[in-house]
Amino acid sequence: MADSVADSSTELRASRQAVALGFLGGYVDTLGFVALFGLFTAHVTGNFVLIGSELARPSGNSVLIKFLAFGAFVAAVAFTRLYILSLERRGKAPLRSVFSLQLILLIGFMLAGLAAVPLTTSDAPLALLAGAIGAAAMGVQNAAAKLLLSHLTPTTVMTGNVTQLVIDLVDIVRGGADASVHRRCAKFLWPILAFGAGAIGGAFAYIYVGFYGLLPAIALLAWLAWGARPQPA
Repeated sequence: MADSVADSSTELRASRQAVALGFLGGYVDTLGFVALFGLFTAHVTGNFVLIGSELARPSGNSVLIKFLAFGAFVAAVAFTRLYILSLERRGKAPLRSVFSLQLILLIGFMLAGLAAVPLTTSDAPLALLAGAIGAAAMGVQNAAAKLLLSHLTPTTVMTGNVTQLVIDLVDIVRGGADASVHRRCAKFLWPILAFGAGAIGGAFAYIYVGFYGLLPAIALLAWLAWGARPQPA
């Protein structure tokens, strides 16, 4: 009985984390895209498409911010890997510390963005700084998803999630799905919906309140960090 209750609690906590991180991924990525001249802070490989488009058909927007954001993203992933290894060697549970690291970077993203206003060009120094910090924050989330939260659905790039969801829905409709497929379908559905809601929310937040629109994302991440405290045995 106790094991069943513990399993249910763990499953509920994982579900909440997936939904919250999915919302956060969509929110921050879209807010950054609207604010910083089409920069993806979470789905950084999407910047390659924009770089190629700009190089082939110049529109006057600099691609420097996208190159710097990619470098910052890679550096953040590498640092997060080493940070987690360091915490584990010392016998410390790393998830709360990693969420806190992302929280600090997300606050930095907001402050740099506020300092960069008014944004008139993508290659202004403070705009470049804001883009780099935003990409670093989401690099930490991507690394945590691979290293610490691999049991969750991916929360920053939804293409694979949507593909799996459609496959499962087809199997359910044709009557070829067992209970595990139904569970997986639900597991993928809610983070996808949360990501979509976050994307819409992030866009409108920036339109109405600018970089202060990151405050809800900061509060959500602070809640995740608090909830990731070591659980009692």
